[in-house]
Amino acid sequence: MDGFAWMFAMLVASIGLLVVIYARYYMSPEDPVPRFFSFFLAFMGSMLGIVLSGNLILLVVFWELTSIFSFLLIGYWHHNARRPRRRAHGADDHRHRRPGAARRRAADRPHRRQLRARRRAGVRRLIRSHPLYVPTLCLILLGALTKSAQFPFHFWLPTRMAAPTPVSAFLHSATMVKAGVFLLARFWPVLAGTQEWFWIVGLAGMTSLLLGAYFAIFQQDLKGLLAYSTISHLGLITLLLSLGSPLGAVAAIFHMMNHATFKASLFMAAGIIDHETGTRDMRRLSGLFRVMPFTATLAMVASAAMAGVPLLNGFLSKEMFFAETIETHATRSSTRRALCRLRRQRLRVAYSVALHPSAFFGPPPTDLPRDAA
Repeated sequence: MDGFAWMFAMLVASIGLLVVIYARYYMSPEDPVPRFFSFFLAFMGSMLGIVLSGNLILLVVFWELTSIFSFLLIGYWHHNARRPRRRAHGADDHRHRRPGAARRRAADRPHRRQLRARRRAGVRRLIRSHPLYVPTLCLILLGALTKSAQFPFHFWLPTRMAAPTPVSAFLHSATMVKAGVFLLARFWPVLAGTQEWFWIVGLAGMTSLLLGAYFAIFQQDLKGLLAYSTISHLGLITLLLSLGSPLGAVAAIFHMMNHATFKASLFMAAGIIDHETGTRDMRRLSGLFRVMPFTATLAMVASAAMAGVPLLNGFLSKEMFFAETIETHATRSSTRRALCRLRRQRLRVAYSVALHPSAFFGPPPTDLPRDAA
């Protein structure tokens, strides 16, 4: 349990708690609710196992368990989710110490930190200079990029919209898709800093960032728009990790937290709209602010954070993103990447703003499957 694992464990547990409370009121009494919560809690436990694993064998075991339980959750409504489901898938003892021993231990701490730093530097050099570094890197990236729906494996994520909305909210914000970028960040200290890491991870992240934002603009389904925006934001995180700088890694981890908060809020708002109106088609939705002002306000604030509006958390991570790209990496290739990010920011604002006029403002909704009033 280091700081990074603690942060992710708190993220998974807190978002999971909110989604469980949300699912209590979202699920119908006619549904097999005990089966749903059993799979859901097993899925949450598997994700906690990934972030708290102390060795690679345990990590692989829990990694596969998340795939199994997400498969079962997506197939919860098996009558319309079968095809998408197939596509997706050494502590110190402090007792009885004398004051002198405690003072000697405190004096030894800087020396031990230096030894650990030298040992880590030696491990990094050993791994990066090994003849199997490139195949090892490619295989690890294959698993991480597939899990996080990064190009060219981005096609599976939008097919998971057949799952119940609580599953989509948890999967897109704190668990399944975050496992891939968590793995990239976990291996970042020993694998990053090479040209192979920079180009493979950077190109995958940049392509996912632009493609996800571009396809999100043309979506008419609320959950479809949010799914493609997830691909784009994960591409941003992947791209930051590709830079190989400590500040880039900090910005990536910070955006993981920000993305989890506003994406979970948006999915739960989309689920409320679907639950009350019977549709997620934005062409049929309008004027919902009159009948559900609290949901509309929540969705608009979360969308503003996703678009990077000042004074919200998305703005802070966006500024860290631009600063790390332009100021620290002012080379020709990084400048081109910065221009791509500026284009992506325009696309992000476009699909974030597209949600508001079509669904919340305008004339009252008519010809809906359910009466939202």
